[in-house]
Amino acid sequence: MFELLLTMLERLGIIVTIAFVLTRFRFFRDMIYSERLARRQQYVAIGFFGFFGIIGTYTGLTFNTESFQFNAWPLDVSSDEAIANSRVIGVVLAGLLGGYRVGIGAGIIAGAHRYFLGGFTALACGLAAIIAGLISGALHKRNRHVKLQSAFMIGAGAEAVQMLIILGLSKPFENALALVEVIGLPMILANGIGCALFLLIIKNVVNEEEKAGALQAQKTLRIADQTLGHLRKGLTTVSATEVCRILHREVEGSAVAITDKTHILSHVGMGDDHHQAGNTIQTSITRDVIQDGDMMIANDRTIHCADKNCPLGAAIVAPLKQRGETIGTLKFYFQSEKEITNVITELVTGLSVLLSNQLEIAEADNAYQLAKEAEIKALQAQISPHFLFNSLNTIVSLVRTEPAKARKLLLSLSHFLRQNLSGTTADMTTLNQELKHVKAYLEVEEARFVDRLRVNYEIDEQTLYRKLPPLTLQPIVENAIKHGIKNKNTNCIVEISIICQQNETLVSVKDNGAGIPQHRIKEIGKAPLYSESGTGLGLYNVNRRLTMLYGERASLQISSEQDNGTIVRFLIPSMEE
Repeated sequence: MFELLLTMLERLGIIVTIAFVLTRFRFFRDMIYSERLARRQQYVAIGFFGFFGIIGTYTGLTFNTESFQFNAWPLDVSSDEAIANSRVIGVVLAGLLGGYRVGIGAGIIAGAHRYFLGGFTALACGLAAIIAGLISGALHKRNRHVKLQSAFMIGAGAEAVQMLIILGLSKPFENALALVEVIGLPMILANGIGCALFLLIIKNVVNEEEKAGALQAQKTLRIADQTLGHLRKGLTTVSATEVCRILHREVEGSAVAITDKTHILSHVGMGDDHHQAGNTIQTSITRDVIQDGDMMIANDRTIHCADKNCPLGAAIVAPLKQRGETIGTLKFYFQSEKEITNVITELVTGLSVLLSNQLEIAEADNAYQLAKEAEIKALQAQISPHFLFNSLNTIVSLVRTEPAKARKLLLSLSHFLRQNLSGTTADMTTLNQELKHVKAYLEVEEARFVDRLRVNYEIDEQTLYRKLPPLTLQPIVENAIKHGIKNKNTNCIVEISIICQQNETLVSVKDNGAGIPQHRIKEIGKAPLYSESGTGLGLYNVNRRLTMLYGERASLQISSEQDNGTIVRFLIPSMEE
């Protein structure tokens, strides 16, 4: 009995080898990962595992119940002989991996083959193979992730059921009993161990693929993180060079290149003495990829390099796309076509999609920035000089009585309007220019108020060259005069303060006017406000531009008391932020 067990364990080496070969087939790996097999997959699996069961039969030993002798290979079975075999392994694994249909199908194939071999146990063994497929298929439903101990128990249990069927169906009973006494325990142990070994091989293959997939995913994420910052600038010679350096460092290959539709943008690696940035695309395969938008693989016969001594003998050329249109190519070069594996091909495919998506993001980001700048320009253009007609009326009234003063006011108004118009085209200005704009405006307003208005300045000279959006300060000052002090008959005071505060610039405009009701303060600057006295659009536009450029820290801060004036502040962050 012990010798039989050792012999059967030796024969398991054949089964293990076949199991390892099976794991190399794509259909087998697909079956492992699939939640539910398609009909075609089921047929293929039934055929494979049925064939596996047949091999298990042929790798067994024939046992003669009269002489109690074993023969090496069961090629011919007489009426008084039976087979000690590993057929049940293929059938059990079929049910565990593919379900009861696959298990029963494989059992029918292996069982039918065993039945036609003959011997006094032919019917019992053929039926037992089908029952083994049914049992393992049922357990497949209950637990898809089978443990090694479970595989051993299922394989051993299926073999134990076969021994019972042999005792129940095989005649004469004395021969069946003698057979089971000799081969029963060795076959139960050997087939249990065989099922566990088969499952162990499958688990190792799955673990290796998952580990390889995790490493590929980690590499892809690392590449994405490193390249995104460069491709945000679009597909240029500089960005392409940085991306090629990253890819050449991260991916095994002799060289990496990126092209646009007509020229090489960058080439890093072997062959860079003649594959140079700025050269026109030389190979027809690259032009074909740009035209068709499909990845191609070139070998030494199709790569067509102009330099006969070029060390690059193969390449994968993948398209780079934006909005479905090919705008360039990503090229990985190798010295030989043998270096291009399926893993490399899939990686390059994924990288071309990744870089294309990053270019899409860059384009969208650029469009967002342009829209943002356009919105700023639109907001600035909306700030029109409300006081224009009142100012002109004031000047007209002074033309006869005080022509010199009228001329001075015209110059101030001209300067104010010129600054207003230039502010709609400029991105940034200085506080010094903003102050000049405000003073031009206030000179006109002081003429209208006729000695009722006094403006006080507290200016830190070192802040005058700080940058801010144009037309920021004047609308705040205009708001203080238009809504704060317009109804005061005397002692109208506006204080403008620009001071340096911990490397930041604090700008504030204070008036001693009527103040703002508390329920309105929270609304001012957040949205246009429509009332009898105005729309609130000026402060809303200012607040929008400040927050868009500097963030919420720079938003307008308003404090006010009824009949006790208003203070409007904003912060210009430090240049380092």
